[in-house]
Amino acid sequence: MTITRDITQTPAWSQLRQARDRLAGTHLRDLFAQDAARFPHFSRQADGLLLDFSKQRLDQAVLNHLIALAEAADVAGWRERLFAGEKINVSEERAVLHPALRHLDDTPFPVGEGDVMPQVRQVRLQMAAIVEQLRSGQWKGYTGDTIRHVVNIGIGGSDLGPKMCTRALSAFSHPGLHVHYVSNLDGAHLAPLLETLDPRTTLFIIASKTFTTQETMINAASARNWMLAHTGSEEALAKHFVAVSAHPERAAEFGIPPAQVLPMWDWVGGRYSLWSAVGLPLAISIGMSGSERLLAGAQAMDRHFCDTPLKDNLPVLLALLGIWNTNFLGANTSAIVPYNESLRHLPGYLQQLEMESNGKTVNRDGHPLTCPANPIVWGEIGANGQHAFFQLLHQGGWLVPCDFIATALSDYPLPGHQAPLLANCFAQSAALAFGKTEEEARRELEGAGLPAAQRDALLPHKVFAGNQPSTTLLLPRLDPYHLGLLLSLYEHKVFVQGVIWGINSFDQWGVELGKQLASQVLPVLNGDAAKDNLDASTRGLIDWTQATHG
Repeated sequence: MTITRDITQTPAWSQLRQARDRLAGTHLRDLFAQDAARFPHFSRQADGLLLDFSKQRLDQAVLNHLIALAEAADVAGWRERLFAGEKINVSEERAVLHPALRHLDDTPFPVGEGDVMPQVRQVRLQMAAIVEQLRSGQWKGYTGDTIRHVVNIGIGGSDLGPKMCTRALSAFSHPGLHVHYVSNLDGAHLAPLLETLDPRTTLFIIASKTFTTQETMINAASARNWMLAHTGSEEALAKHFVAVSAHPERAAEFGIPPAQVLPMWDWVGGRYSLWSAVGLPLAISIGMSGSERLLAGAQAMDRHFCDTPLKDNLPVLLALLGIWNTNFLGANTSAIVPYNESLRHLPGYLQQLEMESNGKTVNRDGHPLTCPANPIVWGEIGANGQHAFFQLLHQGGWLVPCDFIATALSDYPLPGHQAPLLANCFAQSAALAFGKTEEEARRELEGAGLPAAQRDALLPHKVFAGNQPSTTLLLPRLDPYHLGLLLSLYEHKVFVQGVIWGINSFDQWGVELGKQLASQVLPVLNGDAAKDNLDASTRGLIDWTQATHG
């Protein structure tokens, strides 16, 4: 029996289609001309975070219909189910309790049955003990030297979140501790790093929920062999390894003492695990106080999401803007454009969050979706993007909605840098929105004193269509609290979109097929199995590779 409502059959969806047709010939220039107060009408704030969506191609009627769409999908009800600990991850029959990881109040979570806070608090204490020992210099290696380098070995959610945050919050990092991240199976990731490290002063964190993840465990084995070659002792290894896993017995088999194994739980999805012990390398870098400020910011957004009416709710609004652009304006991609060097890894982090959560074509019941879901998410640092792909955004003819993200203050202030950076951020969103008309381009060319023939030849190249939608997210500064706000905002955005599309945003079965096939290909590559059952292309690639290796 179908329990998921087809959102495309609701009156709100039909009204949005009509609104799209009504606005088809309306340019963003027109929308701003029609409403002198468009910015206050189409911007919202929460705890110091500004969401400006005035440059989106919508009017108040469209916004009202989008809110009605959220109501038709029962976003509020699903929000309650999430925070009540119901098993909304239906395909895996699990609750989704990652908000508990940033629940800092001395109260149960969820309220009622299944309170997970005792175990969450216990892990925080365990993390704090490790962090304190490392940051104070009390943790010694096998020769009695202080640990100076921490290497996190993980992949996916066990890498992207803490790596992104460690880079984002580098201004708050411990001056005597250097945190590194290794994820790629390619030896070119780990080997050059090992060449720079001293085993006497290096600690490895092996982060894997299952402790069987192929990429992680191969890298972990190489790190173990490297360390063993220097220590010459299995016992000494324990001083140089910590694990984060849901399977402590496997970590023990690896040689890591129980006191140095931090647990995970099945109700924490990988892309939501930053808030768990997976965030240990980040906590080592910025301290437990900094880590708790990150959690506090995320919790503040949780509260905003739970308590704020839909029309003023930042995650809901951000989600609805994506629905409008994808399902009604026909956008196939969405760009994340941070104007802050420290947010370099944010686009990659959001790629996993959005595309692994909602990159699906069936609903919660397993029935085909009746509309496109998540667009392709990509992006780059804004200042670099201006000199790389912005040409396509301005004149390429593709609809590419952008999220511009910036901070009012720099986390690494240098005189004369921040104002030009922000000027470029604000100017690019304006240029994408308003473009340059043929008449404006003509006047510009005439003002340059060019001959008429040259003006006519250049004119088509000087016109910018504009009408490219964008949202701007402004933070006062990049610190743990406001970063927590931002990341929690995007998490809830993804959840809301999944609810509207009827998707289970918390499983990722599509990740498994490639892993399964790799386990079949590997023995063939190693010469331990026949390739008869493989497709012709894979057999050909293996033959070529083996012939090349001699």
